[in-house]
Amino acid sequence: MVTNILTMLAGWIVGVISAWGYAGVLVLMMIESACMPLPSEVIMPFAGYLVWKGELNFWLVSLMGAAGCLVGSIIAYVIGYYGGRPVVEKYGRYVLISKRDMDMADRWFARWGEETAFLSRLLPVIRGFISLPLGIMKVNFIKFAVYTFVGSFIWSAFLAYLGWKFGENWTQLKEYFHQFDLLIGIGLVGGLAWYIWRHFQNEKR
Repeated sequence: MVTNILTMLAGWIVGVISAWGYAGVLVLMMIESACMPLPSEVIMPFAGYLVWKGELNFWLVSLMGAAGCLVGSIIAYVIGYYGGRPVVEKYGRYVLISKRDMDMADRWFARWGEETAFLSRLLPVIRGFISLPLGIMKVNFIKFAVYTFVGSFIWSAFLAYLGWKFGENWTQLKEYFHQFDLLIGIGLVGGLAWYIWRHFQNEKR
């Protein structure tokens, strides 16, 4: 069931980019960064594949990916900034954002500060929803926008480059990214366990 949904979603993404070109990349990455479950691991590698075919330009594809991320992230940021945490707790489940996701974002912000807006763009697990909690935390907007664009450009260029180099075999990248997602998830769980352990150790002291 899940596999069929993902296959249909990937087919729709491919159709949008094939029909709209650069505009399709921008719109899809905007949706992905506005807390909607669209995989950039399909969007940008396919755009890279079209670069390999000579239909698109690599730098323009990367720029459109980053621009789309920025627009979508600003939308989520504004909702978080003016709506606050109650909005997320009430409606977050409709875009697959749970209270635990928000707590994880809080921990990231406590550890990295405003640089979270940059670092999170390089991680497939949290990059799609991080703008909402950053808006709630009222992170400086200029820094948020700059960090988001730079991090998103790096991520978009990286994925597009892989699709370009893999050529017609770009679909193989999805399997590798699923494994990478699992490793990231294990790392986050390990980090949380360490955080809890350190908390109790400090309580003992």
